[in-house]
Amino acid sequence: MISIPTIKKYFLLLIPLFCSFLTGEDKKVVFVAGAKSHGYFSHEHIAGSKLLARQLDEADVGLQSVVVTDGGYPKDPSVFDDAVAIVVYCDGGGRHLLNAHLKEFDRVMKRGVGLACIHYGVEVPKGAPGDYFLKWLGGYFETNWSVNPHWVAEFKLFPQHPISSGVKPFSIKDEWYYHMRFRESMNGVTPILSALPSADTLKRKDGAHSNNPHVRKSVLERKEKQHVAWAYQRGKEYNNGRAFGFTGGHNHVNWGSDNFRKLVLNGIIWISKVKVPTGGAKASELSVADLQANQDYPAKGWPPSQIIQSMKQFNGKAPVE
Repeated sequence: MISIPTIKKYFLLLIPLFCSFLTGEDKKVVFVAGAKSHGYFSHEHIAGSKLLARQLDEADVGLQSVVVTDGGYPKDPSVFDDAVAIVVYCDGGGRHLLNAHLKEFDRVMKRGVGLACIHYGVEVPKGAPGDYFLKWLGGYFETNWSVNPHWVAEFKLFPQHPISSGVKPFSIKDEWYYHMRFRESMNGVTPILSALPSADTLKRKDGAHSNNPHVRKSVLERKEKQHVAWAYQRGKEYNNGRAFGFTGGHNHVNWGSDNFRKLVLNGIIWISKVKVPTGGAKASELSVADLQANQDYPAKGWPPSQIIQSMKQFNGKAPVE
């Protein structure tokens, strides 16, 4: 039997959400940006989070973003109290910002709060963290099972799902992790982006992140398409919360791709239990300055001319000024 104090605790946590529903206020999405990592224009957690947050607000779907830049788990976890969704963009593995907060964060997830994890943010250690991620996210990068090559993925077909709204076929190079560890029988999981990697992606020696017999059988022998983005619908235990996993996001310039960016914005809207607009999230086009903003490191490489060239390749036109 649930105790009266426990009922009171959860009732108090739900009051802000109920009040926002009554007043028509925007619902809150919390972006948690991890610490600085790989260098200029790679793993730009703060820059990527702030860019997506601004675009999400511009989409005008009733969501308002808050970006936490504490370099790890929020110093004030109460930021989650009235959130409808949380987006985690950080380094993973043993450094993942959720590793030391599993039980605490599980209580947040059990309120039905949405969760999106981007790039390295989908990797946690096997064991307790991985088990929680299967419950929260529907899948994760498991060492000696999943791999992390850089490759050009071609996405030609999309499922009939709100996250796919308005997304056109595209191809793009990124560190697309694949052969993820998903829930048994893909229960609750809907693949969103899938592609068959080339044999070149499996030329590295066996290692925790590089290659293994399991992935070779899947890709080289059975020719199975690999799912690099997915939606997950949790069950009643987690108050029917939603999740979105996205393994791209190593290369910061890729946020300049309209299709790449739209799909992630759609995913965040969907996990927030807000209707994805027909044609997908509507936000302003990006400029070179938008991509250069909020970087963790001083500019090194990636001159404006190279960024413009990439954006032309992505979108078939020059970026706005």
